[in-house]
Amino acid sequence: MKTLHILAIALFVTLTPAYVLAETPVGFEQGDTVASVLKRQIGQRVELRLNSGEKIAGKVEAVGEKTVHIAAMTGQEFFDAVVVLEGISAVVIRTGGK
Repeated sequence: MKTLHILAIALFVTLTPAYVLAETPVGFEQGDTVASVLKRQIGQRVELRLNSGEKIAGKVEAVGEKTVHIAAMTGQEFFDAVVVLEGISAVVIRTGGK
């Protein structure tokens, strides 16, 4: 019986495409850019770490060619921001514990 379990697992790993096994909660893909990651997060809350060291958190409303619109900023819910994509060093996405 133990041999059957090991064989089933080996068969699963062998036949499952690598991209399925490597899938992350963020949905990271090898050719991703800051813009492509943010486009997948439209409607979701993210935190942007800027090259300047500042942090901006809020809901991604829209992503353009050069900017991203962040609405309902954390701690400043009545404010929105438009952030230049080139100024973003990291996109922090909550993936669990909702």
